[in-house]
Amino acid sequence: MAPLRPWLLTTPASRGIGPQLARRLLLTTDLPVVATARKSIDEVKADILDGLENVDPDRLSVFEVDVTDESTISTATSRIKELFPTSSHYLHLAYLLPGILHPEKSPGQISASAALSTFQVNTLGPLLLIKHLHPFLPRKSTSLATLPSSSPLPAQAVMALMSARVGSISDNSLGGWYSYRASKAAVNQIVKTFDIHLRQSAGEKAIAVGLHPGTVKTELSKDFWNKVRGEKLFSGEFAAERLGEVVKNVGTEGRGKCWDWAGKEIPP
Repeated sequence: MAPLRPWLLTTPASRGIGPQLARRLLLTTDLPVVATARKSIDEVKADILDGLENVDPDRLSVFEVDVTDESTISTATSRIKELFPTSSHYLHLAYLLPGILHPEKSPGQISASAALSTFQVNTLGPLLLIKHLHPFLPRKSTSLATLPSSSPLPAQAVMALMSARVGSISDNSLGGWYSYRASKAAVNQIVKTFDIHLRQSAGEKAIAVGLHPGTVKTELSKDFWNKVRGEKLFSGEFAAERLGEVVKNVGTEGRGKCWDWAGKEIPP
């Protein structure tokens, strides 16, 4: 059986770190890249490709996905399967990035609707993405294409979920941010549980990890920029580069865990 050919995914890629991760994959590999956005698909594709003069635009496909609407995930994965049939292709690296923040400083500020929205996007979002994307990952019996030693990609397939340091229960010394902390703690549990599934289905050919990018200069963290030391407030480009390095180097020994931008494990 001929080795399956890899493809890459960033979802969503319309804002925050997402477009920078998609751009990095296009710049540093010659593989096809899939990105998603809730709307304005053509604009998102143009923004990702802007300035990438030596990148073939046909390598990038952008599909509409709203993680609060499972039907859009199902439709997108059906179209992905047409592009990359599982008989000839496999998903080598996926960044699952859905995230919103409603910061509550005290219990009295908790809003049921805002908390539900936080969990729907931050926790249920990546869980539904896993549901629809996991069939694209390799299995134990899958024959995979050999990546060159100079490749910036990990040796094994990786499903990387966006977590956060504040999702660590043992690291919580400040309190606050009730719904966001809880939603990200749940992401860490999803990572661990899904990785156990991958151990059984894929062995060492696929792993799941959580990622903490640090404080990145995005809309999500905008209200807190002035509370972060300058050298700890990262650009999207820097965060994408660091997360790419972490994913490449974590290896099967680091599976099922959460890692920060510097490659340090964040305890649960």
